[in-house]
Amino acid sequence: MACLGLTAAILAVWFLVIRLGGAEEVFYIAAVYEHKVILNPTPEKPVERRAALEHMKKNLDVYEEQAAISAKQGVQIIVFPEDGIHGFNYTRASIASYLETVPDPEVVTWSPCADPERFTNTEVLHRLSCIARKNRLFLVANMPDRQACSRATDPHCPPDGQYQFNTDVVFSDNGTLVARYHKQNLYFEASFDTPPKPEHTTFTTPFAGRFGVFTCFDILFKEPVVTLVEDMGIRQLVFPTAWMNQLPLLAAVQFQRSFSYSTGVTLLAANLRSAEMGMTGSGIYTPRETVYHHAMEGEQGKLLVSKVPVLDPLVAGGAAGRANLSSVPFSGHPKTVDREEEDKTCLLNDFQVDATQRKPEAKHCLKEESGCNEELLNEESTPFTSTMMYDNFTFVLLEGRQGNITVCDGSFCCHLLFRRSKPHEEELYVLGAFGGLHVIHGTYYLEVCALVRCTGQHKESCGGETDHAETLVDFQLDGTFSTKHIYAGVLGSGMTLYLPDRSGWESRGRFYMTRKGMTTGLVTAVLYGRVYEKDST
Repeated sequence: MACLGLTAAILAVWFLVIRLGGAEEVFYIAAVYEHKVILNPTPEKPVERRAALEHMKKNLDVYEEQAAISAKQGVQIIVFPEDGIHGFNYTRASIASYLETVPDPEVVTWSPCADPERFTNTEVLHRLSCIARKNRLFLVANMPDRQACSRATDPHCPPDGQYQFNTDVVFSDNGTLVARYHKQNLYFEASFDTPPKPEHTTFTTPFAGRFGVFTCFDILFKEPVVTLVEDMGIRQLVFPTAWMNQLPLLAAVQFQRSFSYSTGVTLLAANLRSAEMGMTGSGIYTPRETVYHHAMEGEQGKLLVSKVPVLDPLVAGGAAGRANLSSVPFSGHPKTVDREEEDKTCLLNDFQVDATQRKPEAKHCLKEESGCNEELLNEESTPFTSTMMYDNFTFVLLEGRQGNITVCDGSFCCHLLFRRSKPHEEELYVLGAFGGLHVIHGTYYLEVCALVRCTGQHKESCGGETDHAETLVDFQLDGTFSTKHIYAGVLGSGMTLYLPDRSGWESRGRFYMTRKGMTTGLVTAVLYGRVYEKDST
């Protein structure tokens, strides 16, 4: 879909910036709600429309309650999760009574709340529209959608003559339907169809400019996300999701944080809440700040509210606003310190080396800097292979308190400089490399450098899931990536999110990130590269 374009509302924000003389940053108030979905206990069995509406009403009642709470806090936009109204695990037939036809807002201007009789069988659209209108906020939700088609004119049309889509809808603060997005990358969703072509959906708000829309599994693929960010210049994204956490690389908040940081965007991410399914993890992320929630125990929903700087370059005001804009997505982020002072010292300098180390006077620099005397320990450790995230990684153990190690998977190599607070006997760490096609639960090509804590003290435990660590590690991690699409992330004990100190491309053509001074143990440091052009190989 094309963007809605500039509106009088956008001009109003421009006037605000002009009145401020361009000297102040422009903010808005956003909310995401992690919803404990009320499920259909037998989703595989078809039900009548009335029963489907009674089921969805229970979830919509919660939405209305949370929207009202948000409105009292000045919220201007709220995002609800994927599958939050109807649930999941339906067949194509059993979801039929839950479907509504969502009109294309680029063709039809319609407020279901103001004009409920215009289209029939649209009770959910009507309820969402009225929630947005009553509370005077933009509302993003996810629902099942049917669109009629003909095999005579559309070779992709399903045999039953209709598409069934996993659909995000967006309503303005007066209840008008302003955006509709059909999920492109389905994740074991037998009830839904893939759209014939990717949709690049945006909408425009009077308080923050443009937002892009995508859903859950989409975040791992080029379409529509990279097109929205790189080609269309969208710097604010809404993200309904039903994400099952998978450590050590793809827990929900872990990757949401990496995505926002590496693309230089604001991400409003709303996840489902289900401890049984391993679903939790929502947040409001900007490239530098975040408010997030992760709780594996309990079954309560969670509302997050935050003041967010505007990142739409057409609206962001003043030097502060411009500073929040990433110049180029996936270009990395320099550390915000005095470079002249930084050049005088190494990022990791004058280690206190154990007497057992072969070079007790060695100094470690995480990056070549003027004024640095770089002497590196080269501990020999035999590489081994183990499965992590269903992929066959090549690992090498971290030996001693500090070191300089490299591991390769074929021609793809990862390099680590590190210093840590505890001997390796207490917690085992490995550096891992994987370059190849991931084929379990989705097919996509990866180049991954990962420093991870093993779950035990034996090699066989490396690559398993843990969210706890006590070892503090300062490091530089880099790799010989063939792609620029690299998501950098650092995860601490207890699902604590950290930003890299610095990241970007070195002169020798490697992508790196550095981090020191963490206050919790390191669980994972990862450079997660996506080679989109090789997905079909």
